[in-house]
Amino acid sequence: MRLSRFNLLTLILLVLATAQTTQADELALTLRYQKPVNEEGRLFHTLTRDEVWKAEETVLIVCDVWDSHTCKNAVMRVNEMVPHLNKVVTEARNRGVTILHAPSGCMDFYQDHPARQRAINTPKSKNLPAEITQWCYKIPAEEKGVYPIDQSDGGCDDTPEEHKVWQASLAPLLKDSKWPWRREHKAISIDPKKDYISDQGDEVWNILENKGIKNVILTGVHTNMCVLGRPFGLRRMVENGKNAVLMRDQTDTMYNPRSEPYVSHFTGTDLIVSHIERHVCPTITSTQFIGGKEFRFSKDQRPHLAIIMAEDEYRTNETLPKFSIDPLGKHFRVTLINGNSKERNDIPGIEAIQNADALIVSIRRRVLPTADMKIVKDFVAAGKPVIGIRTASHAFSLRKEEPPAGFGDWKEFDAQVFGGNYHNHYGNKLVSMVQVMDVDHPVLKDVPREEFKQGWSLYRTSPLKEGTTTLMTGTVEGQEPEPVTWTFTRADGGRSFYTSLGHIDDFENPAFRKMLLNGIHWTLNKK
Repeated sequence: MRLSRFNLLTLILLVLATAQTTQADELALTLRYQKPVNEEGRLFHTLTRDEVWKAEETVLIVCDVWDSHTCKNAVMRVNEMVPHLNKVVTEARNRGVTILHAPSGCMDFYQDHPARQRAINTPKSKNLPAEITQWCYKIPAEEKGVYPIDQSDGGCDDTPEEHKVWQASLAPLLKDSKWPWRREHKAISIDPKKDYISDQGDEVWNILENKGIKNVILTGVHTNMCVLGRPFGLRRMVENGKNAVLMRDQTDTMYNPRSEPYVSHFTGTDLIVSHIERHVCPTITSTQFIGGKEFRFSKDQRPHLAIIMAEDEYRTNETLPKFSIDPLGKHFRVTLINGNSKERNDIPGIEAIQNADALIVSIRRRVLPTADMKIVKDFVAAGKPVIGIRTASHAFSLRKEEPPAGFGDWKEFDAQVFGGNYHNHYGNKLVSMVQVMDVDHPVLKDVPREEFKQGWSLYRTSPLKEGTTTLMTGTVEGQEPEPVTWTFTRADGGRSFYTSLGHIDDFENPAFRKMLLNGIHWTLNKK
């Protein structure tokens, strides 16, 4: 049977429409999670996996995005976030995802709203979990980790002065209520024909079971409190078998930088997100719904610093994570990347450096798959800052053997990136004393000028390339001094900083720690 031109066109349009509907009903998501490097479980690889979820089996829960709060800065951040969040809610709804608004304690405001009535009238589930109406403060998987922040003061990061003024402005709202919030933030749209409103764990569970929902996306605030602990929060969802994820760029913490670990507010959020990825569930970003860039608060001006640790001799996989908190956590967004403990020439998650502003290298004699080596070379070629510690001078250079098939080395890394000239080292038993040069340089600002003992053997590094500035030298008895710390401006215009110090004992030395911190700032051209 021959089709007429009209019928053929109709058939084509029908097929295209069906394909578009099928595509719209599926969510292609990239889930980020962290996996232990070894059985000790103190170090982690940050990995991703791709999954496809059916939109009709997915709910987006908007947790506690209230119209006000007792903390002024928390309110300011929510006000900044909600326009972006509403775009996510709208797009998710358009793609067939169920939207559940959960402004806890505000059900009276919505008592007559169709979305509230829809939640109330949802048939009761026959398999209500035993504790679904209660907060959950920890799940067994979290026992393996250490909770990263102190939130015992409530987490408000207002200054005492601004908090006093803010509390005075809330006085009318607090006459008849303990809390100032009354409703969900008005910038979040609620569809009366499709959405649900509930803050009750059993009601939420009824909705999920009635609609056959297997996948839960949590957005809103606050990550370390309500998002994790509410009866509809991440812990309860994971505990009861749902595929739960946190939308990590559409959330905020209640964390006060005046509390441990004394990092910036935004680093506090990063630490909680990391804890969730390690012990609770994966995370995604809003970009997977609306494209563009990940949302960042305007006051979050931290440069993004990636740290690669892939050496076994000097224990930088212990010292650099601590250094990433104190002192880097006050001013930097840090991504930690660990080498594979079972496969020497593999650094899982190395692609994270593509989004970094600067890179710290602590690698010893590894070669990488060709694609991964290209990531490193592209980073350098872009003129971005590179900081090298100790074995970074021979990071990608094997001794005599050639790289396996499909792997690449970078024998000139030391010379091209650091202006260095590593050619072995003096004996480990020879004591090396380090002298600080009498020069005026930002890297040496507030660094004591007294001579100090190096943590381990002295590297042979002279002569350095033209364009380097030596800041410290080391000497063993009977030998000429060798440069141990210097700066270098590369041919691509990028700034590099290198030190052959970096043994675990060096990190106990305040002079070394201050010098390293200054060196990182110098490469980024920041005070």
